[in-house]
Amino acid sequence: MQFEVWAPQAERVTLHCEGATRALARDPDRTGWWTGEAEAADGARYGFALDDGPVLPDPRSRRQPDGPDGPSAVVDHGRYTWRARWRGRRLPGAVLYELHVGTYTPEGTLDAAAARLEHLVELGVTHVELMPLCPFPGRHGWGYEGVSLWAVHEPYGGPEALKRFVDRAHELGLGVVLDVVHNHLGPSGNHLPAFGPYFTDTHHTPWGAAVNLDAPGSDEVRAFLVGSALAWLRDYRIDGLRLDAVHALHDTRAYPYLEELSAAVDALAEDLGRPLSLIAESDLNDPRYITPRAVHGLGLHAQWNDDFHHALHTALTGESQGYYADFARAPLAALAKTLTGGYFHDGTYSSFRGRHHGRRLDRARVAGHRLLGYSQTHDQVGNRAQGDRLCALLSPGLLACAAALTLTSPFTPMLFMGEEWAAGTPWQFFTDHTDPELAEAVRRGRRREFAAHGWAEEDVPDPQDPATRDRSVLDWSEPEREPHARVLAWYRRLIALRHEQPDLTNPGLADTKVAYDEEARWLAFRRGDVRVALNLGKAPVAVPLGTGRGEVLAAWEPVETPGPNGLLHLPGESCVVLTQA
Repeated sequence: MQFEVWAPQAERVTLHCEGATRALARDPDRTGWWTGEAEAADGARYGFALDDGPVLPDPRSRRQPDGPDGPSAVVDHGRYTWRARWRGRRLPGAVLYELHVGTYTPEGTLDAAAARLEHLVELGVTHVELMPLCPFPGRHGWGYEGVSLWAVHEPYGGPEALKRFVDRAHELGLGVVLDVVHNHLGPSGNHLPAFGPYFTDTHHTPWGAAVNLDAPGSDEVRAFLVGSALAWLRDYRIDGLRLDAVHALHDTRAYPYLEELSAAVDALAEDLGRPLSLIAESDLNDPRYITPRAVHGLGLHAQWNDDFHHALHTALTGESQGYYADFARAPLAALAKTLTGGYFHDGTYSSFRGRHHGRRLDRARVAGHRLLGYSQTHDQVGNRAQGDRLCALLSPGLLACAAALTLTSPFTPMLFMGEEWAAGTPWQFFTDHTDPELAEAVRRGRRREFAAHGWAEEDVPDPQDPATRDRSVLDWSEPEREPHARVLAWYRRLIALRHEQPDLTNPGLADTKVAYDEEARWLAFRRGDVRVALNLGKAPVAVPLGTGRGEVLAAWEPVETPGPNGLLHLPGESCVVLTQA
């Protein structure tokens, strides 16, 4: 088979494959590339030695059976026989479910997760969003310190297990989205700097030198990242990618990397005959990310909308620290603004940043489904000191309100695993670094971060303690008993309504009409003939919905439709979805 590697600074490159060595030759047609042929079948171990250096794994390795520092292994993607006949699922009308393979089940493997997918079908979600799967040191971790961007973490089951997972999801009608990290790698196990200028000191990130998207050598680095993205979509039949922290992709070139990536993904979708999606995580509130390329945007298909989360979280919990401060001043007004305009910070002053932030979204060009709405995510739960979920902070009634807002909003809803039954397990920050110095640095850094906010060191879980991961594993006996069963039934009903009521998937943000009373703590909004009313206070309220024939579609507590005076009497900490023609 043909082996190749980009190593522009090397004088010699030697292939080590299954105990044999072979000198590679410079590729006359591609500057900096080395190529050569050797006998190798699926599973064959190999690596490259540059000049007189050690044998290193392939930067484009498809498998790392012994971890990031071990040899690479050949993967023959043609060996797998796909079962599902799959035409794909589009994002409009979707409901996503964020899942971490290592804690979704006690086994922490892709095969074990695949065995639980029928739960998601019964729930009514349409897409599973997998947290990162690239290899990282150790067994357990969040996955955001991965390396080998073309490979699958071996403790999760490796490449074949991911194919079995995707195949099973597609058989059940579920799309699969994969979280990928292009803004940094490692640090542990990252051998890319030995091969070429994959990173640059021109820009800096929280993780050190930035990925090289615009300095000398960046053509090949961009091709490396685009190639990795297309490989997940093509070789594993993934339906979309979630791009981690795109605001950390520093790029000054006239043709932005993200625009190049979106064009390549759209071209692949056309070739494959099925829809493919790119979903950005960004805190910039820049609508250009999700504006089509034809009207001078970057052409990404959607983005996470943290502003909706922050407004909802402050309205429910009253928390006002850090970036919540701007939302906590008038949380229902902030919710109303995000429900109708997408962003809260759309050029307004951000006290957290000490400057104006964001840009107004053009509702005529950007549909609501291009923004993902959620009440919980891995970030918003796991980055709390103790990884406490909303159910540890709120009453069941307020949890029901959070679900109603998320699942009837004009955004594409996303749930975080276990949220649908108010999981009693936390989801904490855990690592399994094999480098003792790095492990200690992470441990100290985590505790130092929260000590600044008044947390005692002993109250912040040790990321390296295996018990921290074990506490974060879902308890699958919970959905069968109260109070979890009632919450799960509520989520199922709301998701079913979203699929049944066309007004709830209307993509027009401008068509959402909101009323609220900050002091009385109620908020109501209208989407076509569907009304949603929430009472976030403890006392009953009378919400003026107006007269008209109506039908209660879902209610957390028993309510009657508005009478002749147009008032809806809503118990404390409860919500209702109804029609009103």
